[in-house]
Amino acid sequence: MAELRRFVIRRLITFIPTLVGVTFIVFVIAAVVPANPAALWAGGEKANPQVVKKLIEEYHLNDNILVQYYYIMRGFFENTMVSPITHDYVWEDLKTAFPVTLQLAIVAFIFILVLGIPLGIVSALKRDTWVDTAVRIFALIGVSTPIFWIAYLFIYAFYTKLHWIVLSGTPTPPYSITGIPLIDSLLKLDFHTFAEVMKRYSLPGFILGFAGIGVVARIVRNSFLDAYSADFTEYALARGLSKWRLYRHVLRNSMVPVVTVLGLMFGGLLAGAPITETIFGLPGLGFYMYQAIQEYDYLGLVGAVFFVALIYMTANLIVDILYAWIDPRVRY
Repeated sequence: MAELRRFVIRRLITFIPTLVGVTFIVFVIAAVVPANPAALWAGGEKANPQVVKKLIEEYHLNDNILVQYYYIMRGFFENTMVSPITHDYVWEDLKTAFPVTLQLAIVAFIFILVLGIPLGIVSALKRDTWVDTAVRIFALIGVSTPIFWIAYLFIYAFYTKLHWIVLSGTPTPPYSITGIPLIDSLLKLDFHTFAEVMKRYSLPGFILGFAGIGVVARIVRNSFLDAYSADFTEYALARGLSKWRLYRHVLRNSMVPVVTVLGLMFGGLLAGAPITETIFGLPGLGFYMYQAIQEYDYLGLVGAVFFVALIYMTANLIVDILYAWIDPRVRY
């Protein structure tokens, strides 16, 4: 346990510098753009000079970059930073957008689990057959095909032609338990609302998880084959263990790297998907960042990046701790 504790402390030490580094880089890139942000926020060419002057003072735009960054981060931690575009507190905007991204990530993750793992197992069991080749081709297509192309192709098929999905609105029940309609409807056994939410999120969730399905299938296949070639499988077969029981033991031993990848993948899904959310009109974190870039709201953008980095790094930390707990060799 001492080694595990030291490992966790080392990971936590790198947590804050990484957050600062990521947000500072994004802020610097946005701040060095040759533009007058106060004039843009005040209305462009028709901006009132008094309003521009007030914005410059409020956001310390005449100070150097380090001072501006300090006041921005201070505003985030004190929840006093107001977006000059939405005129709302940045954290309030992010709290509104996060449930949308979380629902999308959950649906995408479900697709990754129910399709990626079985495809990987089947590919391993049918090694070097046409089934194995088909799964590997599917994985390659998922990783290499642009998301927007697949998204519009599926929209044409399932929305324009078949009318199976909905592309507008975000279903919200009249009650709130967790603030996440997908989970709340299940807790209330409100299957009608659950079906409406899934109808809205199923296609964007599949598109978001499409690349992950192929990645997980390949990792499960390779990990399963590595475990199957271990010495314990020969011993189990020599003892007369049935193939199905052997496969269960092999799968259990092959899931450690898969769990690691799945944890990091879920963190990446939670980080937001600007392309998917923009195409499907979902007001999540990705769509919020896309709008912030369009409207030069780099205050909101830095806040969103900070929030996304915090989510991803927390998921990464949890996965590292679990992996270190499972395999003591990574603690050193």
